[in-house]
Amino acid sequence: QVSPGLRTPRLPVWLCGVPGRHGVLFGTDSRLLSHWRAERVFHLYFYSGQQEQTQTAHLTIDTHSRHWEEAPSEDACSPGKRCPALEMAIRTKWAGATVSWNGTDPFS
Repeated sequence: QVSPGLRTPRLPVWLCGVPGRHGVLFGTDSRLLSHWRAERVFHLYFYSGQQEQTQTAHLTIDTHSRHWEEAPSEDACSPGKRCPALEMAIRTKWAGATVSWNGTDPFS
């Protein structure tokens, strides 16, 4: 029998398989599971356990940013540049969201 905690997790957890990297994307705010208002600005963490990742990546997700109104900057997903696969995976759930890597080098 499957535990109720596995059928309905208390915290948001996703197993991710992005090219060349498998890992866990998770949040520490249980409101992300039940309150759509919590999806405005929130934090997610990614850990792959691979040798080159020495610490968990802390990501800030903003689903209502108006990045098209901001001054042009050197964005990792700007035209002509390759967007990190993990960001693309995040945008399958939150389309148009901006992802801040908070000082961590984005994974390709």
